[in-house]
Amino acid sequence: MDKKLYPRIGEEVIWVTLDNGLPVCIVPKKGFSRKYALFATRYGGMDMRFRLNGQWLDTPAGIAHYLEHKMFDTEDGNALQELAMNGAEPNAFTSNAITCYYFDSTEKFYENLEILLSFVSVPYFTDESVEKEQGIIGQEIGMIEDNPEWQVYKQMMQSLYHTSPARTPVAGSVESIREITAQTLYDCHRAFYTPANMCLVVVGDVEPQQVLDIARRVLPKDSGELIERDYGAEEPTEAARAYAEERMEVSMPSFLVGFKCPPQHGGEEQHRFAAIGELACDVLMGESSPLYARLYSQGLINGSFGAAFDILPGAAYAYAGGDSKDPKAVAEAILAEAQRLVREGVDEDYYKRIVNANFGAALRELNSFESIAVSMAEGRFQGYDPYRFPEIYDSITAADVLAFLRENVTRSHMALSVIAPKEEEA
Repeated sequence: MDKKLYPRIGEEVIWVTLDNGLPVCIVPKKGFSRKYALFATRYGGMDMRFRLNGQWLDTPAGIAHYLEHKMFDTEDGNALQELAMNGAEPNAFTSNAITCYYFDSTEKFYENLEILLSFVSVPYFTDESVEKEQGIIGQEIGMIEDNPEWQVYKQMMQSLYHTSPARTPVAGSVESIREITAQTLYDCHRAFYTPANMCLVVVGDVEPQQVLDIARRVLPKDSGELIERDYGAEEPTEAARAYAEERMEVSMPSFLVGFKCPPQHGGEEQHRFAAIGELACDVLMGESSPLYARLYSQGLINGSFGAAFDILPGAAYAYAGGDSKDPKAVAEAILAEAQRLVREGVDEDYYKRIVNANFGAALRELNSFESIAVSMAEGRFQGYDPYRFPEIYDSITAADVLAFLRENVTRSHMALSVIAPKEEEA
């Protein structure tokens, strides 16, 4: 066992790689009755094109999400119900880059862990059940498509990116999921649900050896090949289009303005770039920023306004938005404020407050078993240690944040997405 201690944050993490290639992470939480397990695979909505058995496969949009739905089916029934009857609270999610199955429980934890590992590693699909699921997921997609918040985000991504699969919704479309068959699901499971492409994270007051014994007994003894993925050619830095608008049943325009950033390729540099991006968003347009106060006082934004930074496979972007009577004016104000900060610099005391606030938020995440587990899995897949965030913050200066703004918050990198109210009929 590789035990790592983190004195600055008072945490301990145990890592073990099993003979089949599965990395197992155990985060001890002594004295807690609650225990949490997450079984993740590095397979998400963007992994539509990959090489299996020497051949490139193009799979339908939404298949990773579809597979997540179907994985709870077992020959004996439904694993979700089995876990719930055993006192656990189970669920799953699929993002652009990762699929996670998880549960928490205060009793029968080891029994539930065995159920989790069993149903995720042993697929069971029939043509009839796959066809039935198309209607269920189709309804889910329909509800999402009617949501203005989702539409403004999708429109922003399709404006930022020319060809990247980041343009494609994780759930796919009603048309794309019709192409999914039981055989396609088996192929994708064989490719990506293999021990070396997965990660097991357990958080709580557990016996590490008992966790490892269950994993060794339940999971396959060997791992499949590591899968080569294709996210397309690296994108130009310029946004695909500067502006996109759609009309829906909204009372006030809803908008997102995105800024395309260079793609990241894993490791601690990616971890550091993400922290810089988050700091830059807060310095420029966070709730305590001068820009936020000015736009709010002018009535151009309200409490719905927020900003964030995100990294996907082959893509990275900063974005902000909410409701506004004049989204174009807000986008222009963001550009102008970024240019002012680059020109004049950022107030030192203000910058320190932002860093301290972000560091404090990272510390508070240590109280969330879910956040710990997801960050450990993502860090493993991307080659960085999420618990090294104190050292990451130590390495970042105000000059790094200003360089981020100078290089990325520019007109050529920008795309403005607006959902406007429908025009009244004459």
